[in-house]
Amino acid sequence: MKKDQLPRIPAHVTEIILESISDGVFTVDHEWRITSFNRAAEKITGIPREKALGKHCWEVFRSNMCETDCALRRTMKRGKPFVDSSAYIVNIQKRRIPVVVSTSLLKDENGTILGGVEIFRDVSQIEELRKELEGRYQVGDIVSRSPSMQAIFRILPQVADSDSTVLIQGETGTGKELLARAIHNLSYRKAKPFIAINCGALPDTLLESELFGYKAGAFTNATKDKPGHFALAEGGTLLLDEIGDLSPAFQVRLLRVLQEKTFQPLGAVKPVRADVRVIAATNQNLSDLVQKGLFRQDLFYRVNVVCLELPPLRDRKEDIPMLVDHFIERMKRLRGKPVTGISQEALSLLMFHDYPGNIRELENIIERIFVLCPEGEIAVPCLPENLKARAVPPVGPAGMSAALRTAECQVILAALEHNHFNRHATARMLNMHKSTLYRKIKRNGIQLPKEDGRRRPIGTE
Repeated sequence: MKKDQLPRIPAHVTEIILESISDGVFTVDHEWRITSFNRAAEKITGIPREKALGKHCWEVFRSNMCETDCALRRTMKRGKPFVDSSAYIVNIQKRRIPVVVSTSLLKDENGTILGGVEIFRDVSQIEELRKELEGRYQVGDIVSRSPSMQAIFRILPQVADSDSTVLIQGETGTGKELLARAIHNLSYRKAKPFIAINCGALPDTLLESELFGYKAGAFTNATKDKPGHFALAEGGTLLLDEIGDLSPAFQVRLLRVLQEKTFQPLGAVKPVRADVRVIAATNQNLSDLVQKGLFRQDLFYRVNVVCLELPPLRDRKEDIPMLVDHFIERMKRLRGKPVTGISQEALSLLMFHDYPGNIRELENIIERIFVLCPEGEIAVPCLPENLKARAVPPVGPAGMSAALRTAECQVILAALEHNHFNRHATARMLNMHKSTLYRKIKRNGIQLPKEDGRRRPIGTE
């Protein structure tokens, strides 16, 4: 049967279909006035059809797309459809609803363009599920699925609920300040200030005035009172970063403040009461400093009520894919550039790097990529030269030399050894399905032991 001989679907049948589907559908004319509005559109927006018809679309939907880049406007301008654009609308109850939008031109049977049509789907339940899943691996701006970080995530609510002093230890760039902010934001003090100061960046005299403030006339040029960080953080949280760099003399002064919960500004005659939760952070091992006589033992016990150890990124490489996605999404929001993701080859090289600068180094790499490779998929040429040119020593049996020449094989072997050849744990670490891992193992000719990490003898490494 020829195309012009196909039976026509009656208009009322088309209307019945549009009224039956769960997706919202509306059409606009060339003046952006709504010409049709189906039942699902009424349900999602909460606006009756008779009130929507004849109004401009932005008056009805109040979407973030209306403020920036409307998919329907792009369709009308370029003459081509757009599929699955993410946005949100504000319904009649002023509640923000996440939606997925598809748009196309509206034509009559002669091909004349009458306007545009938009189909939108309420994805609130999907968004809630996504947030619930992300919540298991994210606290504040910290994302991780590694067991060591998950252990910290589990106790963080109890730590935040208490008012005890917390000591955060970890290498530079592991996210100590982010963890301190997460503790503050989970506590009852979250509505009050969070103040951070680097104790190693200032000499004692300046640090004292910065922390405790001073009164007018306390010294030359002190013409008026200046509040210190303890006063500014009243009711909130004060982070003392790099506390291990404090001089012995200042350690004595700080110990008294922590014990008495009072401080005395320079030039003041009376102490001031401090309602401040103190969190200390350091990239050094304070117990080692105590043994060497470089840090007071009594101050160590005062700040070490609760100790949280942040592992370096090289010990939690299973987090790299999640961190890369997190930083890409953040940079896309900041820069507004259409980067679609990262290739498996580029991710493999990122996985194999040791990151002496930890998470801060990885974040800087992603920011550099956005400067030099502003669109499309992040590929190997976008990476810094030290990552592309790095030669990694072979891992695994001697007969694997040919396979080891590829970054993919290197990463898989390193991950397998890290997980004692437990294939399921390795697949999770590499952020891939286990069947994908098995296929790559077979393709690269990787020889595996008969028993994996799930059956290794107790006590073995």
